[in-house]
Amino acid sequence: MDIDLVEEAQVVLPVDDAHPFDLESYISNYSEHTGRTAIDRLIYIMSFCPSIAPEAFQLCMQYIHQSRDPSLYQNLCQAYEQLASNPDISVPNIMDLSGLDTKWADETMSKNQADRVKLEVELKTYSNNMIKESIRMAHRDLGDFYRASGDYGTSLKHYTKSREFCTTSQHVLDMCMSILELLIEQRNYSHLTTYVFKADAALDAATAASTTASTVTGASASASAGAKKKSTERDNVQAKLDLATALSHLGQGGYEKAAQAFLKIGPAKDLGDWLIAPGDIAIYGTICALATFPRSAIRSRILENSIFGAYIEQEPYVRELIEAYMNSNFKTVLELLSRYSTRHSIDIHLSPHVHDLTSLIRNSAVVMYFQPFASIKLDRMSAAFGWTMEEVEYHVVNLIQAGDIQGRVDSQNKILVAKKSDYRDELFARTIKVGTDMQAANRKLLLRMRLQQADLIVKPPKGTTHPGMIADFYAGGE
Repeated sequence: MDIDLVEEAQVVLPVDDAHPFDLESYISNYSEHTGRTAIDRLIYIMSFCPSIAPEAFQLCMQYIHQSRDPSLYQNLCQAYEQLASNPDISVPNIMDLSGLDTKWADETMSKNQADRVKLEVELKTYSNNMIKESIRMAHRDLGDFYRASGDYGTSLKHYTKSREFCTTSQHVLDMCMSILELLIEQRNYSHLTTYVFKADAALDAATAASTTASTVTGASASASAGAKKKSTERDNVQAKLDLATALSHLGQGGYEKAAQAFLKIGPAKDLGDWLIAPGDIAIYGTICALATFPRSAIRSRILENSIFGAYIEQEPYVRELIEAYMNSNFKTVLELLSRYSTRHSIDIHLSPHVHDLTSLIRNSAVVMYFQPFASIKLDRMSAAFGWTMEEVEYHVVNLIQAGDIQGRVDSQNKILVAKKSDYRDELFARTIKVGTDMQAANRKLLLRMRLQQADLIVKPPKGTTHPGMIADFYAGGE
């Protein structure tokens, strides 16, 4: 994890009865994931939540001892010491925590040096012998090694270099999937779609090749079993590509596209242990959908979606949030968003967007609440949203200024009044528009008739079945 992220973390998030968060249960969702997902998340949590920083530190040390990146140990210690240096935050001294082990870092560095030399010698040998498949595998192994040891730039270099030595679509697909995992760990969202596109093309080609091979071998039992296995593998890869696409949209602030992509992801069994926990998908998809979808779309695409419903079961409060929103119980919606704000804000992918998404959901709720009324007292809205009168007036005025609410606030009587539409003016405007459109259509018809009378018709070439065409000058005007 970049130390810059820790340095920028100024907000202290509470962990208490009003903002529950079980660290061990949360991080166990990533214990089987490849790479450094759990470590990155623990360092991020530690920087935001001082009350559980010692626990996060010790859990992180356990995962670091299973990794091959000594720099993670330095990042962890630096992040904790920076937290302890804040006079407003009280945490135990780093020397009092268990898990400190500088010997491990030295041994790991020595082991990495030996493995690096070995892998580079193998690559040089294969390159001299011009063994294409072996060169590809050597670049792949070096990419995996540098990724595990924290050198992402060199890892990406070897992964992309292996493309020159790929001989099948499956090789290209494997290369793209490795790069996608690397980019997600880096949170390099802007480049994800490039490799998703390449992986999609390689997946289609690999599937076509597999289908052709199955047809040639015949419909034997073994061929049928092989085809079924290939279909399962395709579903697994497709689910991962959909997830990468969704994360790309989320990371770049495209919340509506992100919601659509998250709702498109296949069953959790297709993803396996691939960087993101099922509960995260439920949270990401639901919050993005509530922020951007109309209620009809939420009903059809979330509540009636059995696959996404299985993800929601991983985070029960998400279903409660959706039901409260659909039932216009907006006070409960805002309370749930506040209650689980710590859970949302410590997520490495969701954290930068929590404020914007929460604002979008809140604004959408206020607009929907006011829609049926010609006027409403602000104290009634205060009770419905659990806000003070000042907060209600502030939010309503902002929405009026943004054009989301067509109305005005009577500050003296504390009433929100909708702007009345003049239906006679609207009718006249529509009538004038229809008349103008009819005049334009009639002018075009008259011009066509005159052209036909003057025999200014371009006849189609012989052998074609196209009808006659008006002269070229007719195509450009009336």
